[in-house]
Amino acid sequence: MVKAQTVTAIKSQEKRANRVSLFLDGKFTMGLSASVLEESGIRAGHYLSQAQVDNLKIADQCQRAKDRALKYLSYRPRSESEVRDRLRRYGYEDEIIATTLDRLRNAGYVDDASFAEFWKENRSTFSSRSTRFLAQELKQKGIDPEIINAAIDDIDNETEAYRAGYKKSRTLNTSDRYEFRKKLGAFLRRRGFDYNVISTVVEKLWNEKLCEDRNEL
Repeated sequence: MVKAQTVTAIKSQEKRANRVSLFLDGKFTMGLSASVLEESGIRAGHYLSQAQVDNLKIADQCQRAKDRALKYLSYRPRSESEVRDRLRRYGYEDEIIATTLDRLRNAGYVDDASFAEFWKENRSTFSSRSTRFLAQELKQKGIDPEIINAAIDDIDNETEAYRAGYKKSRTLNTSDRYEFRKKLGAFLRRRGFDYNVISTVVEKLWNEKLCEDRNEL
């Protein structure tokens, strides 16, 4: 039977203010997040079994994984799948990742339904796509099909095609109807819109262009 070890010192790390060094029986044993140490309630003079030491190591890994995930999430919202993949790239084991995702989910930091809405609104504002393309993108982000369907249910492809086409049409410096339709149609096809939607939107934008050109005369 392995006897309990005594916590002989707890020292703040000079280069990382949020971490401490734990010494057992006079020897350095591990580095710990200061928050993990505080939650454990461990102080100098306490006795730790091997099981307690192992649990501290796991708790510290979970905290470090959470910190990495929060930094990743600070740039923009992410899907659970994106966070999981990022933590795997850092080498965390599946159990640590699962625990970390549970903590993030419970705290509201990851929510695939909210992420799908964010992605939809972002695309609509900056780079409109068809529902088909948007669904493909969300699928690649690891979003569940039911969540995807709920997110794209209220999207009108013609409205999105017009929004994308309007911006593009302002960059087309041509008075030739065929050239206008060719370039704008190709652009909208690359965004995933079908022939009927493209035909309707391109014709509408061409007519608007003609009206504007006449008004400028």
